[in-house]
Amino acid sequence: MPVFAHPRTSRPHLRTVSISGVGSYVPERILTNAELERMVDTSNDWITSRTGIRERRIAAPDEATSDLATAAARRALADASIEPAQIDLIIVATITPDMMFPSTACLVQQKLGAVRAAAFDIEAACSGFVYALDIGSHFVASHTYETVLVIGAEKMSSVIDWSDRNTCVLFGDGAGAAVLQNRPEAHGLLTTCLGSDGAKAGLLEQPAGGSACPATADTVARGLHFLRMDGKETFKNAVNAMVTAAQDALSRCGLTIDRIRCIIPHQANQRIVTAVAERLQARPDQVFVNVERYGNTSAASVAIALDEVVRQGRVQRGDLILMVVFGAGLTWGAAIIEW
Repeated sequence: MPVFAHPRTSRPHLRTVSISGVGSYVPERILTNAELERMVDTSNDWITSRTGIRERRIAAPDEATSDLATAAARRALADASIEPAQIDLIIVATITPDMMFPSTACLVQQKLGAVRAAAFDIEAACSGFVYALDIGSHFVASHTYETVLVIGAEKMSSVIDWSDRNTCVLFGDGAGAAVLQNRPEAHGLLTTCLGSDGAKAGLLEQPAGGSACPATADTVARGLHFLRMDGKETFKNAVNAMVTAAQDALSRCGLTIDRIRCIIPHQANQRIVTAVAERLQARPDQVFVNVERYGNTSAASVAIALDEVVRQGRVQRGDLILMVVFGAGLTWGAAIIEW
């Protein structure tokens, strides 16, 4: 018998949902802080002291978000011993789609050869993977689908102003994926807690390119298609929201932080990760960090980290994982998984 509550399966018609395979992909090109010193008014010491980031991956010019997503998906399918034809649904979380439409998920479906799969995108910025995980799990829990592929993928380099030292040092490209299925006798995803605050949408945004401010020569000239961020306010809101989401998720399951084997926070920067861990009273050995190697990969962040956690053997069957995220919107969320 479990020694924690399972709020998701308290209703008898629902079944448990487990992650049966994970995979990730990052581009080959590494952009170091030393290279950024030659591109913009910054320094390695300035970047590392404020963010903890030492390098990030940058996609090739002909490498789109769907390519990153497909590569990660193939690795997750192989890990789960699943063929593309077995996929019922593909959900891609991204704020850097290949184009406004069709969805990146449809492009991934074609590239994988997942001919049976329905496909759609969601947009929750850096919270995207946990949002997608929650959505995808309901399809499996309700017996609607047997196999759901969830992907977080971003080509953040495509929306970065490389002359703005406050943002260009932070972001990188990559993708992570997970296969969701029912696994008999396993508890899997125990709970998710999601939140948002549209009143603070202006703290982190890409102003132009949508219906409110369509693309024109003027919007391009004014740099309105680049990411813009109020760093100080984003930091404050990120820490508060992530801590609250994590505490809510733990409370729902009747757990304390010491029961969690591995905490995977959104890899925004080291200061945010440290602040969240301290307020949760987590031990350093519980918290997984890879931001120094990849920077902030937005929706791909915790998905890449989850794959690395599993492949490094940091969790074993039955261990509890806490993922906690924050992004533009504002959005935030947390998920607890029994591996």
